[in-house]
Amino acid sequence: MQKTQILSARAGEVTPEMDFVANRESLPVETIRDEIASGRLVIPANKVHLQKQLEPMGIGIATKCKINANIGNSAVTSNVDEELRKLHTAVHFGADTVMDLSTGKDIDNIRKEIIERSPVPIGTVPIYQMLEELGGNIEDMRPQHFLDMVEHQAKQGVDYMTIHCGVMLEHLHLTTQRVTGIVSRGGSLIAKWMMVHRKQNPLYESFDDLCAIMREYDVTWSLGDGLRPGSIADASDAAQFAELDVLGELTRRGQENGTQVMVEGPGHIPMHEIEMNIKRQIEVCNGAPFYVLGPLVTDIAPGYDHITSGIGAALAGWHGAAMLCYVTPKEHLGLPNEDDVRAGVIAYKIAAHAADVARGRPGAQDRDDALSKARFAFDWKEQFRLSLDPETAQRFHDETLPQETFKSAHFCSMCGPKYCSMRITEDIRKMAQIGELVPMGDAESKTN
Repeated sequence: MQKTQILSARAGEVTPEMDFVANRESLPVETIRDEIASGRLVIPANKVHLQKQLEPMGIGIATKCKINANIGNSAVTSNVDEELRKLHTAVHFGADTVMDLSTGKDIDNIRKEIIERSPVPIGTVPIYQMLEELGGNIEDMRPQHFLDMVEHQAKQGVDYMTIHCGVMLEHLHLTTQRVTGIVSRGGSLIAKWMMVHRKQNPLYESFDDLCAIMREYDVTWSLGDGLRPGSIADASDAAQFAELDVLGELTRRGQENGTQVMVEGPGHIPMHEIEMNIKRQIEVCNGAPFYVLGPLVTDIAPGYDHITSGIGAALAGWHGAAMLCYVTPKEHLGLPNEDDVRAGVIAYKIAAHAADVARGRPGAQDRDDALSKARFAFDWKEQFRLSLDPETAQRFHDETLPQETFKSAHFCSMCGPKYCSMRITEDIRKMAQIGELVPMGDAESKTN
């Protein structure tokens, strides 16, 4: 049997990838090994991608909260050069993994170029390319078509794959009264195939064969939530949780088959249901890393869904989600461009960082404290350097005070020199140092 990260960990072995992740996370390598052995941590690292420039990344409850950025073309827009620019932008601003969700032409070449250039793990949804090669007719799919595509992408170096094995024929009726039906592209395609052929999900029935391919290349499962809710009206319903129970079964089977497994979670959940959803997934899926899209906490903000979902993402990370899949301002509206990728990544870096601080991860608040000290010292250049987006921070400052002399000024244009509370606080402290500020009791005693 091919030695995967989870099989090595169960044998008590420490792989170079485990050692790399331990150093990166400032954790004992034994902790990384034991978490992988338990299934609570994955290192998506296809052996083919490892031979290129991949830097191993740990995803699990014991490590920092991670974020994923989706890129990829569509049938109507984008090309390989634009997707490579999106990749560069995503990685530059801090994406921990990137998914290529291309559904248009030239899918194979786009993925090849992305894998060649990406230092972070790359994920895909294999059914998209398979459908393109079938001319868009999902009803023509045979199980071997899908197995062949998974093997092809594994050979290319894909590190993790979203596969919708948990959508069951007997659960489809649970979606008929939903406001937004089945919103997962992969889930809807499998649902249509099952209805056309009146047969069970062929990906579920081929699960062990898929495990054999994943194990050979050490591709990590990302068990797709094909019946996830696409609106808060549909959140936490019977269809969602029926599929989750199947994913729990498949998580255990995948781990028993020597493959690494993470589980995808819902994209629309009202705030008060997020904690329950996270805890339920952890219980049902044997503690496997939970990877959530968003989640969006309200449906009324097209054009601002990176903010709407960033709220839910921070809460999800706080309560135990291991990775947050970003949402860009273009969600529900169009294909994200490079600027949208940047906005989505930054929104989610904020959410993931806030979650790490809330969970009390060692060192998580160090950067906050350093920036706060720079802010109080009016060290503008250090503030810019420590910010998630230094260029934007400096551009906003320089819109009103562009001259170099204002990089050392003890005020900004919001308050000006007379109303700056931090400058006033400085003055108060100087008074205290020369004895002008004394406790009230001492002042009264001196006057008597």
